[in-house]
Amino acid sequence: MRRFIPNSNADRTAMLEQIGVANIEALFDHIPDQLRFRGELKVPGPLSEPELAARMSELAEANTPVRPADAFLGAGAYAHYLPAALDGIISRYEFLSAYTPYQAEVSQGTLQAIFEFQTMICQLTGMDVANGSLYDGATAVAEAVLMSLRVSRSRKRVVVAGALNPLYRDVVRTYLGNLGIELDEVPFGADGTVKPADLDGHLDGASCLVLQHPNFFGRLEDMAGMAAAAHDAGAHLVVAVSETVSLGLLTPPGEQGADIVAGNGASFGNALTFGGPGVGFIAGRQKMVRSLPGRLAGQTTDQDGRTGYVLTLSTREQHIRRAKATSNICTNQALCATAATVFMSLMGRGGARELARQNTLKAHYARGRLTAVDGVEDVFPGPCFNEFVLRLPGDAAKIAEALLEKKILAGLPLGRFYPEMAGAMLFCVTEVNSRESIDRLAETLEGAL
Repeated sequence: MRRFIPNSNADRTAMLEQIGVANIEALFDHIPDQLRFRGELKVPGPLSEPELAARMSELAEANTPVRPADAFLGAGAYAHYLPAALDGIISRYEFLSAYTPYQAEVSQGTLQAIFEFQTMICQLTGMDVANGSLYDGATAVAEAVLMSLRVSRSRKRVVVAGALNPLYRDVVRTYLGNLGIELDEVPFGADGTVKPADLDGHLDGASCLVLQHPNFFGRLEDMAGMAAAAHDAGAHLVVAVSETVSLGLLTPPGEQGADIVAGNGASFGNALTFGGPGVGFIAGRQKMVRSLPGRLAGQTTDQDGRTGYVLTLSTREQHIRRAKATSNICTNQALCATAATVFMSLMGRGGARELARQNTLKAHYARGRLTAVDGVEDVFPGPCFNEFVLRLPGDAAKIAEALLEKKILAGLPLGRFYPEMAGAMLFCVTEVNSRESIDRLAETLEGAL
């Protein structure tokens, strides 16, 4: 078979004749001539496979090599250990697809994996129904907001907590920008969280309140109190979960009054790979299922009584309803979701709890170790999961550069998103960070200061 070979000249000619145009250039006639580039692109010529491999190695050498144990950057993308069995399992032909197949009769392996993913997300979040994954955490949260608006219908306001990931807020703002929906932001308090009392006047006429837990600063929000305040105002509580490992230890959002839970499941079985790809998810109440965006795999039986898997409630979707679809999300991260499913299966309930426990204990050890460095202050004392904010005596961005020279990837300088916190840095500690690497971070930071 000639896989990945482009169409031949004869193939192209036949296709052009079929659609009634003389050449490929004619397909672009609607683009104004002044906007079209007709010169030669300044790119190097083709390379052989050995030359290409050598070139890629050369480019890779420009990176600053940092051991996973010496990386303390989180803020939405978290380094976790990936079991060796994971790649072997997801590479099996039954699962090897990046897309949701429509032909259920020949796609049972992928559809079962999606069904199991949905089931595990429901168990972790405490919700009734979950979809078969979306692109990433940011778009999943934005889709959750649209889901709330569809359910509440007449309400045209959305309220977000100031401690929601700034990038998630930007994506929500972009989604709502042309829909005539008002976006209101509630500032976080001195302890880095939003209190129910802070919501006075904000929830009037709101469709939903969006709260991250643990929030962007690693702090634990009062979910039950915020849910009560939202429900008293007739609004939904949308909980964003950026670090899904936390669900192995913390009380599920569904048990604290959340109506919709959305976030990024990349911490389960997916490598960071310089920021992508991710795997988003949404879980909600049973009564909202027809407003749920994206794929939904269901379990049924065939005429012989054998278990089978199908795409369920497809009448919500774009390939059937087109512009009237529930969402313009028309795919899911099937392979990434399968990796997450395999990871959760390997961990089990006890493993998920122990993984979360290690994250918490190591983060608290690191916070104590770093605040012992002269001049370093804890900005938001109190319970956290695996992230915390410290104020440094100097420019946080420059300190991060100094640590990188020592091959330590420090936390995120917060001045980029919160100008008033220019001297603060958000640190993350997971199970991959050893006691020795944490001690080295503290000693190197002390030297840099």
